[in-house]
Amino acid sequence: MDVLLIDDSEGDARLMREVLSEINKTVRLHVVTDGLEAMAFLKHQGPYLNVPRPQLILLDLRMPKMDGLEVLAQVKTDSRLSVIPIVVLTTSSSEVDIVQSYRLKANCYLTKPTELVDFERLVRTINDFWLTQVKFQTAQPSA
Repeated sequence: MDVLLIDDSEGDARLMREVLSEINKTVRLHVVTDGLEAMAFLKHQGPYLNVPRPQLILLDLRMPKMDGLEVLAQVKTDSRLSVIPIVVLTTSSSEVDIVQSYRLKANCYLTKPTELVDFERLVRTINDFWLTQVKFQTAQPSA
């Protein structure tokens, strides 16, 4: 299963990779560090011509170049991408960010814990639900 993590925090990306590889050997985690890179990945542009389509996107909101809300808006208005579930995974617990994320059709909003053990527990929860229980659309929708 291919998962795209869109997050500019090198530490969070490394931790996500470590925990996921430990608990779920079937996950291939792809990491991009800003919104522009994310859109290039999702649209198979530039260096991302041959990347797989992710079954799940984990999206940070606070990023350079293009923030997570802009990425969310673009993905959810693109008929080829809109069916990919997006889990907002961010440090923000702002009610404005939560409301805006759901208005833009985020599938879930999670606040990143600051403690290592809590972050690991959250990654395990994401795995247990999104990567183990949820059934994903396997065919690519037509445009």
